Amino acid sequence: EIWTIVENLDEQTEFRLDEDDVLWQGTRLCVPKDATLREALLTEAHSSPFSVHLGSTKMYHDLKQHFWWSGMKRDVATFVSRCLICQQVKIEHQRASGLLQPLDIPVWKWDEISMDFVTGLPRTQRRHDAI
Repeated sequence: EIWTIVENLDEQTEFRLDEDDVLWQGTRLCVPKDATLREALLTEAHSSPFSVHLGSTKMYHDLKQHFWWSGMKRDVATFVSRCLICQQVKIEHQRASGLLQPLDIPVWKWDEISMDFVTGLPRTQRRHDAI
């Protein structure tokens, strides 16, 4: 992908080669399509002794200040979703779903109205499928 950019450099105005033949996109270093290199960058940004296991959005915004590669946002999200430590911490901080929560008692009549719907029923002659 980087060679394609270099070959079409005249058309790609946001990309440039410096005097050391390093490709830049604006002020961001272009990272070649090397899985080992990208994995090392992601690991350093996410789980080095100096990082705090950022979520995918924050990690992407931090990385994109310095680096660029095609599909970087997707790669960051995939990397974070596979982090065992993040998944364990995430489970601890999530509220259990599906449990009923009590409603506050309203002060005035008709102050709050609630409805329950039953859907997916067989259709009636009038084509209704919910109660």
